[in-house]
Amino acid sequence: MAREKAKDPADYSVEEKLKNLYALQSILSEIDSIKTLRGELPLEVQDLEDEIAGMTTRIEKMNTEILELKRDINERSGKIQENNANIERYNMQMQSVRNNREYDSLSKQVEYAELDNQLHEKRIGEAKELLKTKTTEMTHCNLDVNDRRVMLETKKDELEEIVSETKAEEEKLRERAKNIEITIEPRLLNAFKRIRRNSRNGLGIVSVQRDACCGCFNKIPPQRQLDIRSRKKIIVCEYCGRIMIDRELAGLPSENQEAAPKKSSRKTKAKKAE
Repeated sequence: MAREKAKDPADYSVEEKLKNLYALQSILSEIDSIKTLRGELPLEVQDLEDEIAGMTTRIEKMNTEILELKRDINERSGKIQENNANIERYNMQMQSVRNNREYDSLSKQVEYAELDNQLHEKRIGEAKELLKTKTTEMTHCNLDVNDRRVMLETKKDELEEIVSETKAEEEKLRERAKNIEITIEPRLLNAFKRIRRNSRNGLGIVSVQRDACCGCFNKIPPQRQLDIRSRKKIIVCEYCGRIMIDRELAGLPSENQEAAPKKSSRKTKAKKAE
């Protein structure tokens, strides 16, 4: 017997299209609930990773600056030693000069070397202060990075635990969603997904309750409600753009059925009070 050919999604009736869309919405809402269960953990993990990366870059920059400061201090200390050696040599030469001109020239060389030493000593003092500040700052940054790494590992463990608990269930739901998606024509499916992306609660198709849209809670005119119940064409809410479906087709209890338990509970309370 030949295998029955799959029905073209475009050949489905409006009623079947709406029913399939609502079934897809129900599954996607369950997946959204699983994501909500994970809460802000994925974002917190990402923020911590970005913060650690930024602080690590900052530490590397400070480490480079510290090395440059140390190199500058060493170079200036070398210049001071060189100047001191020259000063000692100039002083010895001054003891055996032949005329005032040579003496004045050597005196100027000594004076220049001493002034140069004073400048280097000043720069070394400034560099040491800055080195001390940078070293303290880098120490604090290293401590902060270590604290955030510990926090990151904790958050990752929490996230992995939640993901492992919900992974199997989420995969089953996604598989069911894929099976339903192939029964929906691409144009309608793309429109539905676009509506979901633009809505805060992720609802692309909603029912009418108490004469209002369950997506935006704006009142739906009676004639439009009648059109929704007739299931002859796809109707969207004129306020929020969500696709509309009547409660019966969605498999939801009628509003009268929902109100009945409330009335009975009130009667029970009244009897108890008597």
